[in-house]
Amino acid sequence: MGEVEDKLKDFEIKREGEAEILMLKSNAVFFNPVQVNNRDMSIAVLRTFVAKRKEEHEALMNKRNKSHQKGNQSETSVQNGEDASTSQQDEMDVVGEQELNQVADETSDLPKEATKAPSWKVTKELKPPVVLEALAASGLRSLRYAREVDGLGKVVALDNDKASVEACKRNIKFNGASAVSKVEAHLADARVYMLTHPKEFDVVDLDPYGSPSIFLDSAVQAVGDGGLLMCTATDMAVLCGTNGEVCYSKYGSYPVKGKYCHEMALRILLASIESHANRYKRYIVPVLSVFMDFYVRVFVRVFTSASEIKNTPLKLSYVYQCVGCDSFHLQPLGRTITKNNSVKHAPGIGPVVPQECSDCGKKFNVGGPIWSAPIHDQDWVVSTLTDIRSMKDRYPAYDKITSVLTTVSEELHDIPLFFSLHNIAGTVKCTSPSAVMFQSAVLNAGYRISSTHVNPLGLKSDAPWEVIWDIMRCWVKNHPIKEQPRDSSGTAILAKSPKLEANFSRAVAALSKAQAKKVKRFLPNPERHWGPKVRAGRKITSKHVSLLGPEAINGALNGVVSHEDGNGVVQDESAPEPQGIEDDENEPSTKRQKTGEDELASEH
Repeated sequence: MGEVEDKLKDFEIKREGEAEILMLKSNAVFFNPVQVNNRDMSIAVLRTFVAKRKEEHEALMNKRNKSHQKGNQSETSVQNGEDASTSQQDEMDVVGEQELNQVADETSDLPKEATKAPSWKVTKELKPPVVLEALAASGLRSLRYAREVDGLGKVVALDNDKASVEACKRNIKFNGASAVSKVEAHLADARVYMLTHPKEFDVVDLDPYGSPSIFLDSAVQAVGDGGLLMCTATDMAVLCGTNGEVCYSKYGSYPVKGKYCHEMALRILLASIESHANRYKRYIVPVLSVFMDFYVRVFVRVFTSASEIKNTPLKLSYVYQCVGCDSFHLQPLGRTITKNNSVKHAPGIGPVVPQECSDCGKKFNVGGPIWSAPIHDQDWVVSTLTDIRSMKDRYPAYDKITSVLTTVSEELHDIPLFFSLHNIAGTVKCTSPSAVMFQSAVLNAGYRISSTHVNPLGLKSDAPWEVIWDIMRCWVKNHPIKEQPRDSSGTAILAKSPKLEANFSRAVAALSKAQAKKVKRFLPNPERHWGPKVRAGRKITSKHVSLLGPEAINGALNGVVSHEDGNGVVQDESAPEPQGIEDDENEPSTKRQKTGEDELASEH
């Protein structure tokens, strides 16, 4: 017993979900407890993928069976009119040939994703999915996949750090026979490994410390047809416009600064993955894309089709962002022309905006291209949310992931980007109307509007900006403001007479189902300094104060070690609990509320 204690004295046991790992107290291997939200969301989507994969396989096999039955009936009628000496083997050859010729045509009634002949659909037996975690570190994610997701075959965990691979192998043994039989760890460069194993994995998970850009080219080749690619990006300062030139060099898109910057980060990442996939005659279908905590996470399916990639320009757009007001406009990269039942692809017609903003008279910044097609699949979102609620006890971050998915399920999925209600009120220097009142005005004008999971103050709408500003002009008439400088954007906007008479009477659809049922949609962080941690092996110094807090830094410099987080630093247990963002939308706000966007950008 004493020998075991001596061996474990340098380790601490951490449990998450159904997996346990041994972590060195020296921070030699990276581990961030904050990422429990990421891992729980990934497990939920992976469970949905396994179920959908099985449904699609059964649907295709049913089509094949029907095709086989029709072939048998046709062949029987032919044989009745022919010479009786025809052998049974010849009959079977004809049936088999007809079946092969008809399978492709008869799958046209299946959902679009199911008709792309994923790699698992070449045989009648559905093989268990194989998962690759390209950057495993401690192996916690791989272990949770193996132990918690039913129906998985093998989980391959990679890392190019020797200490991480040793820790991963140690943790696999620590989790018993069920983990040893499913999870295997390898010391390898993930890029080389994925390139040398093309289309061998049904699921590829990329969760790097920073940008995933260098792994995307090999990742889209390693995923089998119809497989799932899960990708995280934590370099939010780059994706949100602080370093636009760096973003272009990594992702091929130039970001513009706006309140929608975190959704734009999602769309830049999707556009980059699509670009890498197109080089190999492949394309992506996003099923879920979320911004959580301090990172973006996308879940996309990868298919192969030389004809489908021609539609990629239809899914991409440039963004024109006015520098004076919050107006933004999207310029599609391509379009289609239909003539005599033929479809031709052509460049997009533009520009969609004049040289100066028609609302305030200022200039535009141009960004992109970004993914402007839907970033979620509503069916997947609802299925995942239903599955999570049915097994609440199996998700440590149940409250967080259900709140995110609930808000995602209520978004307008066909509307790219959003605007902030408090920002447009700030532009015209007026008291902000409540969200319910503003949404009622938009709905009463005949347009759609919804919230967004990215920002509690964000609104998505298909109403043109002329209508948005007309509603604000009508609001200012009823709530007069002080005189503003003549050259301000707000003055230029309010100088125009509204063409629309806004109706602020409460609309039934102004409150979503979640809001009506008082469901929590935006949860506060569970502790102070909830965010990214110090890279594994890096010495903690005073420059990490923004990540860990002054108390933790002082403890680390004094040699005090905590057993509560993954960075060998002291936690401030006496820190007060953060206050949540209240969902009060019935009263006008007298001042702009501060969200976590600026804080998140400063952490990277």
